[in-house]
Amino acid sequence: MTFLELSNYLEKLEETSSRLILINIFSDLIKKAQSAEELEEITYLIQGRIAPFFEATEIGMAEKNVAQAISMAYGIDRKEVLDLYLRLGDMGSVTSLLSSKFKVFTSSVGEQSSKLTVSEAFKVLKEISKTGGAGSVEKKQILLSDLLRKMDPVSAKYLVRIPLGNLRLGIGDPTILDGLATAFLGDKSKRKLLEGAYNRTSDLGLIAKTLNIKGIQAVEKLDIQIGKPIRAELCERLPTPQKVIEKLETVDVQYKYDGFRVQIHKDRDRISMFSRNLENMTHMFPELIAATLKQVKAESVILDTEALAYHPLSEEFLPFQETTKRRRKHGIDEMALKLPLKAFVFDILYKDGKSLIDKPLTKRLKILRKTVIGDDILIPTKNEVVSDPKRLQELLDDSISKGLEGLVVKRLESKYEAGGRNFNWVKLKRHSAGELHDTIDCVILGYIAGKGKRTEFGAGALLVGIYDDKKDEFVTVSKIGTGLSDEEWREIHKRADRIKLDHKPARVNSLAVPSVWIEPKIVIEVLADEITRSPIHTAGKSSDQPGYALRFPRLVTFREDDKKAEDSTTVKELIKMYEDQGRK
Repeated sequence: MTFLELSNYLEKLEETSSRLILINIFSDLIKKAQSAEELEEITYLIQGRIAPFFEATEIGMAEKNVAQAISMAYGIDRKEVLDLYLRLGDMGSVTSLLSSKFKVFTSSVGEQSSKLTVSEAFKVLKEISKTGGAGSVEKKQILLSDLLRKMDPVSAKYLVRIPLGNLRLGIGDPTILDGLATAFLGDKSKRKLLEGAYNRTSDLGLIAKTLNIKGIQAVEKLDIQIGKPIRAELCERLPTPQKVIEKLETVDVQYKYDGFRVQIHKDRDRISMFSRNLENMTHMFPELIAATLKQVKAESVILDTEALAYHPLSEEFLPFQETTKRRRKHGIDEMALKLPLKAFVFDILYKDGKSLIDKPLTKRLKILRKTVIGDDILIPTKNEVVSDPKRLQELLDDSISKGLEGLVVKRLESKYEAGGRNFNWVKLKRHSAGELHDTIDCVILGYIAGKGKRTEFGAGALLVGIYDDKKDEFVTVSKIGTGLSDEEWREIHKRADRIKLDHKPARVNSLAVPSVWIEPKIVIEVLADEITRSPIHTAGKSSDQPGYALRFPRLVTFREDDKKAEDSTTVKELIKMYEDQGRK
């Protein structure tokens, strides 16, 4: 397949506002792949990647470097490129415009573009990602500019978006799985057959390639591998200790910590660490690497942990806003001294060549205690088996008094359900006033232009939504105009303008129309007084029933560092929280 053919499909994907059409376009695209290897490359490229998300294979080009490559390709001053970028807000559109005006764009260049294959372009992008050392910035710019010269305006538009990690397609992992199921299994409803492998391997390219070569039976046999993160199991909600015991009877109880979910992989002396949203975080946490090598008694292991910043002088664990300062590319060692981490280990998923996810929780915890020795940096979490709601309330009170979020309670015999969210795991949290309460993770879908004082910030209110995991779409739940400082309004505007769109994203279901739509990427934690019914919001809305909305919402913190948009609160969860208020 030529890169021009791929780019024409990408343009169709970008222009559609229908998720069903997205699936059909992607399904048609992957049927055109000439080989399993090309299909794998297309699957990564459609995600704006050249490797699975968890691989630390970054192309590593910032906006100014890409602008320099464009400048070199078309013989135009870099300042002019950046000025045009400021005006258009999208480097892809800038490149397309300049490419179409390129003096040297002759029929011979057009002929080159029509022959340049996906694999050839992919190979150059790989080469850019591997370029390092002295002079690497200039080398990357030359490689990208040389590739741009061979491309037509449409191909150039999508090529430059890949190093910037912003393809603007609005296509999520479930949509890719739907497309694969449609193309190879004849029906998107068969996505479930692929999801198990995705939850165990987190590698859509591997699934596409395996499906192409060996079929669905081989995909279903794809198992856990050290170095490939397992998608995290998540919690449901119940309102009170009484409801927990009524539903689950006897449970294992652990404290709930508010930090980074870190999955630690050990393969002899090689340590890898991954965030909840599958990002490779290994280089960020040197103390956890050292602790794993020292404290873990196994040749190979996968541990599920929650890492928190710790203040050694006051001997206290710090809130998430402090812990998040450890996410950085530079000054890692200095920040590790200033804000050291400790990681509470609450589950073990793999040990010495054997998957443990199908073993019951009680068995996994016994293996965990024999595997992690001591409690210096890696701390095996304390747990207690409880069947009395009064005792569960006491533990919840104790957790709150320690400044923690609450509790996680789990069925004793439950397996580890990778990527699952069900009542095997339940979280209990409480509002400071004494009532059970929880924050809501929302996704910013757009912003309303500011008025008065907020004119200078560009954004005056945010349109936010949650995730409908049954339909793979984002539905609106509120507008937020409070809870942000002046600086945070400016920051929101800056972040949003990098991913703004000129049309409603295909996976957004909204009656409200903001001044500016943005890709559903930015996750925020929101606190509200209550959940109400609303005819103007689409969360849980049906033809004869109004939707659900947040009353007096305010922003608590940004969470996109550790959560993908699809990890936001689900419609099902929101309805449960609404019912827990005593409404039906």
